[in-house]
Amino acid sequence: MAAVAAVSLSACGLQSGGAVPLSVGPAAIQPVPSLKGVSLTVGSKDFTESITLGYIAELALSAAGANIRDLTNIQGSNSARVALTSGQIDMYFDYTGTGWINYLGHTKPIPTQQGQYEAVKKEDLKKNSIVWTDLTTVNNTYALALNKKNAAKLGVNTLSDYAALVQKNPAAAKTCVETEFASRPDGFPGMAKAYGFSSTQAQTQILATGAIYQSTANGSCTFGEVFTTDGRVKGLDLSVLKDDTSFFPIYDAALNIRESVATKYPAIATVLEPIVKKLTTETMTQLNAEVDVDGHEQADVARDWLVEEGFVTNPNA
Repeated sequence: MAAVAAVSLSACGLQSGGAVPLSVGPAAIQPVPSLKGVSLTVGSKDFTESITLGYIAELALSAAGANIRDLTNIQGSNSARVALTSGQIDMYFDYTGTGWINYLGHTKPIPTQQGQYEAVKKEDLKKNSIVWTDLTTVNNTYALALNKKNAAKLGVNTLSDYAALVQKNPAAAKTCVETEFASRPDGFPGMAKAYGFSSTQAQTQILATGAIYQSTANGSCTFGEVFTTDGRVKGLDLSVLKDDTSFFPIYDAALNIRESVATKYPAIATVLEPIVKKLTTETMTQLNAEVDVDGHEQADVARDWLVEEGFVTNPNA
């Protein structure tokens, strides 16, 4: 599996990377002597929120004086994780629920935000030498959604309602999901087990993320897998089903850094600490909407937010 992941990383071009696409100047973030000229590689997964968070980290550390190599947009959680643990990247934002279930192999989430964070932070450091820095309050969990017309027609408001529909009339519950969600233990198979139906009962179709939102909105997919902080949920007026048995974990975002890097350069966490405190679910939902609804680039959205918050300046403004 590790060999396959390594090949996948190489195929994605992770041996090269690139420079940060935009420049910033100091503001609240000032040059830090211990970071001046230090080469750091920042990664991200391949969806809007992760890429935007990656650029936020890159631009902030650039303003602090570091030389940043951009390796955002790595395909899939497992590939991004291998890139970190193998040393191909030094840091990226990941999620507490993903760490606890996917990487550390637990089957049951911890129900509180702080408890989940403390548990994954302690165990991941001990087992894998990964440091989870200060926690944001960006909780980007999985959900199923449908358009308002189908919600009214089917009377499905919760995942328990959805499970009952799958068992009674599978053809009426066509569900579109991503490849990763279709196989993750904290994704569709685990959800099906928790809600008492077989994942093979449901009529599922694999689509790319963007296609799922649009197909759910127009009814081609009756139900679609969504991220709760994705701006397209509101932009396309989708109804999100309530996770009434609290199956899905809390997925709070936090910067993950290899222990050797975090120990050598503690200023990384110090520079990013005030930024992390500003990153809430509401803020991240708005930033995601600026990309996926309004059509702006992730790097532009990241820079503009940092400028608005007074962390950096835009030398080209």
